[in-house]
Amino acid sequence: MRLFLDICTGLGLSASAGIRPFLPALVTGALAAGDVTIDFDGTDFAFIEGFPFLLAVLLAMLALLVVQRRWGVEAIETGPIGAAVGGIAIGMGALLFSASLADHTTTWWPGIPAGAACALLGQLASRSLFERVRARADQAIKEALVVYQDAASLIGAVLAILLPPVSIVLVGFLGWLLIGGRRRAGEKYAGLRILR
Repeated sequence: MRLFLDICTGLGLSASAGIRPFLPALVTGALAAGDVTIDFDGTDFAFIEGFPFLLAVLLAMLALLVVQRRWGVEAIETGPIGAAVGGIAIGMGALLFSASLADHTTTWWPGIPAGAACALLGQLASRSLFERVRARADQAIKEALVVYQDAASLIGAVLAILLPPVSIVLVGFLGWLLIGGRRRAGEKYAGLRILR
């Protein structure tokens, strides 16, 4: 049962990191430092609840906010900065899933591919959704969408830690969003082919 809950926690944390990578890492480290249902002491991932890691994540998040203020939301969603944020998200998902497994077992390595896959799912689903919303929104709403992404990643991470089975619903919902978004895009292009 404990392994099942750790897997659920890993699913939720990595999927949340895929949406936005920094707040899930911060909340995981903070709750682990307080031994709130997770604790990485005595594992290879004890650094996650340490001050240097949490400070580095906080500084990276602040740097991203500065970039967003200076060059706009599109800069952090596309191009080299978007690719860097996507890579950080996938790496963070792998790290958090592995750490969740290491909490109660010595076999943590399956968390690397599983966490990367869940983070990729979270990233693809959330980017697809928010790109569709941005296409129809004015500038004020476009700026506010980043707050919604951060809130979704934070809530997903907290629920993954406090109520691990909810993570199954989160991953299923992200899969549904991704499939629905691709289906809508396919229908749009099919309609354009008919018009020609």
